[in-house]
Amino acid sequence: MSKPTKVGDYELGNLIIEGKTKQVYDLPSLPGNVLLLNKDRITAGDGVKAHDLVGKSEISNQTNGKIFEILNSVGVQTSFVKLAAKNAFISKKCEMIPIECVTRRLATGSFLKRNPGVTEGYRFYPPKFETFFKDDANHDPQWSDEQIICAKFTFNGRLIGRQELEQMKRTSILIFEILEKAWQLRNCALIDMKIEFGVDTEGNLLVADVIDSDSWRLWPSGDKRLMVDKQVYRNLTTVTQSDLDTVKRNFQWIRDQLDHIVPTDNHLVVIIMGSPSDEGHCRKIADCCKQYGLNVDIRVSSAHKGTDSTIEIVRYYESLPKKIIFVAVAGRSNGLGPVISGNTSYPVINCPPVKPENVNLDIWSSLNVPSGLGCSTVIYPESAAIQAAQIVGLDNYLIWARLRVKQLVNFISLQDADKKLYNLTL
Repeated sequence: MSKPTKVGDYELGNLIIEGKTKQVYDLPSLPGNVLLLNKDRITAGDGVKAHDLVGKSEISNQTNGKIFEILNSVGVQTSFVKLAAKNAFISKKCEMIPIECVTRRLATGSFLKRNPGVTEGYRFYPPKFETFFKDDANHDPQWSDEQIICAKFTFNGRLIGRQELEQMKRTSILIFEILEKAWQLRNCALIDMKIEFGVDTEGNLLVADVIDSDSWRLWPSGDKRLMVDKQVYRNLTTVTQSDLDTVKRNFQWIRDQLDHIVPTDNHLVVIIMGSPSDEGHCRKIADCCKQYGLNVDIRVSSAHKGTDSTIEIVRYYESLPKKIIFVAVAGRSNGLGPVISGNTSYPVINCPPVKPENVNLDIWSSLNVPSGLGCSTVIYPESAAIQAAQIVGLDNYLIWARLRVKQLVNFISLQDADKKLYNLTL
């Protein structure tokens, strides 16, 4: 593959590295970024098997772009910036960690060879995580945690130690579970997948490289016989043009299916306050909800002073073709949440704007509801938003993913704080 001088609108600098299926170029006009140019090439067996496959570069690039757009949209820290051309994309410049991170839901392929006696299809819960050192000459041997830590890899000033390895593990499993839920919308089972990590010029650990049909096993209807991934090519003992056409059609099918894995946006969180004086509290709930991608309406109605109006508001939202969650904001004698709960089958969350001088009575008013009512009670705006997101996330993997990413961010923040304080005591 000859060196181009320009791709799309971007002048290319030096060729940084060339792999079996892509080239990476410096971008003089965008310091700190590179351009990854895909090849019309498919390989297997550490490059021993290799064929030209016209159109693969564009299919892989589009698949990769769609996957990373999903990951970026839910807050996963990745190197992907944007597509630059039909067969190229822009990425943050990273020094790559030479470890393949593999996550498995079902036992198949090389796992069975390394673990004789395990039945094919054995289900891992949580998903099985494995690491392999990138070394074509030795067929990418499996490495233990201890081998990775003792290697003392350092990239852009960051040592890949125990904390970095744990972050890679948790992120890999999270990405697998996000995409597993996404593919379930198309009745496809994600069996396993591999990703790689890099460290950018600021020392951030990022999901990097590419995620495309070379990266996973994908079985429509959960049936191995219907596989549409690169394993089809790996399994070929001889390769005809007809075989290559089949592989290409499979890759095209996967790319096209990705246009249909956006969940239906048919939910609405309705925040009802008992008094206009509670608006500030409601705005905090709404802001927290929007961080998770939730749709929000805010209304004012007193269950005590305008019961008919409250019921009318409830009936209006029940009439909409949406999944509704009510959040009731009322202090003192909280009749709002119980009245809504007693007149709807939709979930109701009490989030009273408690006052320090009356906190016990305000909370007790929300907790001590009549029998037969199911409204829950939380105190903090963020808690109300999280509970609403958990309900919506039951059938919306993007909302679910944002919750999981938040948990991962919390974990990483605690790790970083612990590491910083520990180093200060040395």
